Amino acid sequence: MDTNGPELAHRIVKTLRSRGYQAYFVGGCVRDLLLKVNPKDYDIATDARPEEVALVFPGALEVGAHFGVTIVREGDAHVEVATFRSDHNYLDGRHPSVVLFETDPRKDVLRRDFTINALLMDPESGDVLDYVGGQEDLADGVIRAIGEPEARFREDHLRLLRAVRFAARLGFEIESATEGAIIRLSPLILDVAAERNRDELVRILTEGSARRGFEMLFRTGLLNHLLPEIVAMRGVQQPPEYHPEGDVWTHTMMMLEGLRAPSPALALGVLLHDVGKPPTFRVADRIRFDGHVDAGLELTRRIMARFRFSNDEARQVEALVANHMKFMDTPRMKESTLKRFLRLPELDEHLELHRLDCSSSHGSLDNYEFVRRKRAEFGAEQIAPARLVTGRDLIDAGYRAGVEFGRVLREVEDAQLEGRVTTKEEALEMARRLLG
Repeated sequence: MDTNGPELAHRIVKTLRSRGYQAYFVGGCVRDLLLKVNPKDYDIATDARPEEVALVFPGALEVGAHFGVTIVREGDAHVEVATFRSDHNYLDGRHPSVVLFETDPRKDVLRRDFTINALLMDPESGDVLDYVGGQEDLADGVIRAIGEPEARFREDHLRLLRAVRFAARLGFEIESATEGAIIRLSPLILDVAAERNRDELVRILTEGSARRGFEMLFRTGLLNHLLPEIVAMRGVQQPPEYHPEGDVWTHTMMMLEGLRAPSPALALGVLLHDVGKPPTFRVADRIRFDGHVDAGLELTRRIMARFRFSNDEARQVEALVANHMKFMDTPRMKESTLKRFLRLPELDEHLELHRLDCSSSHGSLDNYEFVRRKRAEFGAEQIAPARLVTGRDLIDAGYRAGVEFGRVLREVEDAQLEGRVTTKEEALEMARRLLG
């Protein structure tokens, strides 16, 4: 949160009121203040039109003139100032085609999503304007759509997912009529842009109570539309000697429950690390999932592309899925292989996924502790030393670059990592022998 955000928000309200306008804190910041939580940002609702806000605050940025939204900035702080409005004729399940500016704050409130997000506060007195019973729902821990739930969700389909996110993050329950409407209208979530669904899912995974969020996504039917690959984990049994906790779904939910302020990549890695188990399940001498890492990696690639994650985000999540089973081999790895494993980008995320994986199944952290111990023992210089020989060195020595270079350089580096060659001369001599 910007340290001067609250100060700027208070000054904006005071200034607008001094010019004869109505102005209130609104939405999430009011909800958080009433819950004794520091708001991440501040929003202000006013009867001042965008052009009037711009006159009062020179340099303000009109980011949505049609919707009456203006951004007032000061240093690193910024506050969104929105004109009271009513919305009409939602045609695309996201945006109103008709927006009318209003002078009555009640009309502005009635267009919003949930009662707990529709409270107005006078920041000077602390008085709250509540036209929809939001304070009572806040006290009772309830997520309730304003007015007729189906109408609210048909206006903006993303609200289906936001209801679950708020309930999970706040530890609230979704009111029965509101949840019933989500269940009935859950297929509409597929009409929402992939990026918007992606952002809501990431918030559910990272804002706390990820397990509860995903259990609610399943209960409302939203998960079946967004991530059927995760629903497929339900009922897929695992060998009890390794997984006494139960099926793949239960194991994954337990891992989600153990997340503590994770990065999006780690949270997604946890969610998807066993996504390849359902399609590879078979019973032989025992339950087996042969090839589940490769199958999971392919499914992960598809999911990351479906939700339009960036290449960098996808690369790390795929690495977490691809490497999560390698920890079991680390005590038997050659020193060179182990050092290469320890070079994995964001190794701490791999370690944390493995710790959660073990803690949510057999409980043994031996390999986790082994890897941590070896990383400390080797140190960065031994794990990733400067190469004694490079391809340029081989070319300078008279060799023509070819397909053999990669194999030879890797073997020489293995020897370097294992201490079998320690000087450039020794490394070049080994390379000459290998190149014949």
